[in-house]
Amino acid sequence: MSNAIELTADNFEELALKSPTPVLVDFWAKTCGPCLALAPILDKIAEEMNGRFILAKVDVDTQRAVAVKYGVISIPTLVLFKDGEMVERLVGLKPKDEIVRKIQPHL
Repeated sequence: MSNAIELTADNFEELALKSPTPVLVDFWAKTCGPCLALAPILDKIAEEMNGRFILAKVDVDTQRAVAVKYGVISIPTLVLFKDGEMVERLVGLKPKDEIVRKIQPHL
């Protein structure tokens, strides 16, 4: 996996909701082809934006309760959290420029 942090039910609040830096959460699964295709795109965005947000991942197969809590019904789903609130959501495999365009105003 990338430099993304792994979120679980136990650490989600502390690492995502209480973070002083916006956190882009990738809800994904190992068996999801579009999720695997999205991973290197997210890594590249994180690298290019150099610390303006934290990239995190939630494996929906092992962390179903977290996915349900945040209304994830299809993967991949990206959710940007800022100051403990969901401020942006993208569902499905999206191109890099669309992801950047959606998250940049919140960074």
